[in-house]
Amino acid sequence: MGVATRAHLAARLGRLRQRITDEGLGGLVVTHLPNIAYLTGFWASAGSLVVRPDGCVLITDGRYRTMASELVASGRGLADMSLRVVERSHEETLARTLLEAGDVRLGFEAAHLSVRTHGYFQQTLADSAATQGAVPSPSLIATSRLVEQVRAVKDDLEIETLREAARLLSSLEDQVRALVCAGREERQVAAEIDAVLRRAGFERQAFETIVASGPNSALPHARPGARCLSAGDIVLLDFGGVHDGYCVDLSRVATIGPPGPDAQRLHAAVVEAQRAAISVIRPGVWASDVDGAARRVLAEYGLGDAFSHGTGHGLGLEIHEEPRVGQRDPDRTRAVAAGADGRLAPGMVFTVEPGAYAPGLGGVRIEDDVLVTADGCEVLTRMSREIWVQAAPAAG
Repeated sequence: MGVATRAHLAARLGRLRQRITDEGLGGLVVTHLPNIAYLTGFWASAGSLVVRPDGCVLITDGRYRTMASELVASGRGLADMSLRVVERSHEETLARTLLEAGDVRLGFEAAHLSVRTHGYFQQTLADSAATQGAVPSPSLIATSRLVEQVRAVKDDLEIETLREAARLLSSLEDQVRALVCAGREERQVAAEIDAVLRRAGFERQAFETIVASGPNSALPHARPGARCLSAGDIVLLDFGGVHDGYCVDLSRVATIGPPGPDAQRLHAAVVEAQRAAISVIRPGVWASDVDGAARRVLAEYGLGDAFSHGTGHGLGLEIHEEPRVGQRDPDRTRAVAAGADGRLAPGMVFTVEPGAYAPGLGGVRIEDDVLVTADGCEVLTRMSREIWVQAAPAAG
């Protein structure tokens, strides 16, 4: 990711500690790796972080000893973070760290801890209580989305990183358009888009690039295959990259030869739906109201049933983050608790991507990345939303 200063990390941790206190907890065990990276600046394939009011313990294995030690010693990391390197197993080292917390309620990330590992910790704590008598041990409390809710509002460093990533992605329009040619296989075009992303400076693609042609474009997340792009096809393109650890995402539509009336109607409806959704974005608006604005336009075109997914998803260290921009749940309280809805706040970044899919004909999705600002929103990605009309093969 972009190099977060100690001040950035301290501010993120401070917001998390407030949430921990609000939940009546004495600490949190963080095991989701993007959450650890967000809080500490430490990216690894194995690790955990125990956050307490008086300090943090980062646990990782010998492969990352040097990297983690340099982070702790350099002054770039959290001022109150110490390092513990795994000796025999990660679970055993983490369990020992938990026991040192004493008689407190320790939260754990229920969505990111396996049942087996949770059972191991519970048994270890119970065994310790049985063998050590009056020595207090912590209790483990399931939590949901504590770090993710902090991550949903980006700080200044994250916003600038996402702006730059979106600018870089938008600059590739001509290169990507040139790849959409009759006679090429979907998977060939997808591979070439991935190469364009790499050459532009992206670390990697943010997800598996989608190139779906003809009837395949009616499948929202079709995987590119051996089908060749042919005259009359709608071609759905969905691609994105990772820049300094942060993901951006964009969808556009091309046709091989002039678009027919059905393709034009689908495209006009989706562009209008996206415009309507973007127009309502501002602080305090419910995420589901953004979805509703897009959905109403498509319903007016008779395409309500052709829109089969949510209108957007948060962007950041992961390609799908909070906020989720989907349909309103009749039980809004439950939806908010589950992260399926919520009010927008300045600093949130998410996609706006309505779509309409007609089996046998094809599908259209137009996707851009949007930042919520103090008085509205800023569209970060800038590519033409018109149908990209590519030459059809000459009649033979």
